[in-house]
Amino acid sequence: MENDIKKILISENDIQNRVKKLADEINRDYKDKDLLLVCILKGSIMFMGDLMKYINIYAKVEFMSVSSYGNSTVSTGSVRILKDLDMSIENKEILIVEDIIDTGITLKYVCNYLKGKGANSVEIVTLLDKPSGRKVDIKSKYVGFEVGNEFVIGYGLDFAERYRNLPYIGVLNESMYK
Repeated sequence: MENDIKKILISENDIQNRVKKLADEINRDYKDKDLLLVCILKGSIMFMGDLMKYINIYAKVEFMSVSSYGNSTVSTGSVRILKDLDMSIENKEILIVEDIIDTGITLKYVCNYLKGKGANSVEIVTLLDKPSGRKVDIKSKYVGFEVGNEFVIGYGLDFAERYRNLPYIGVLNESMYK
């Protein structure tokens, strides 16, 4: 598996340090609010797990599974909800926990969907932001790292369900997906 990686882009240590700082910001901003963390499966699971360890305010947790990629390296543009929320989000402060914002199509759809369910607010914390891939106007309140136009994997991000278990963010060799 390690031979499939072109380079390590963000080390495990750098990720953990940044996750702690993001949690500090969230703790400050949501101190007296009814916070609900919504983890977008599957890619965000490692980020969510680490982020939760450092959130020291009351926060509930929910999960959604949405897809627009399938086994491709590019979004199809068609968003499908594979797993919806289990609880009402009416009057809640929603913080979507996302692995990466690329085109923004999926996340914009999810934000609008959650706003339509009566949330007080819907904000985003993303580990990675790839502005060069953006096709819709969407902004994240909290950003871990900005990345260029490379296909990244690891720390929850995958290609065809592989590489999620890497503890760092790496760039996948093009030979693995072309």
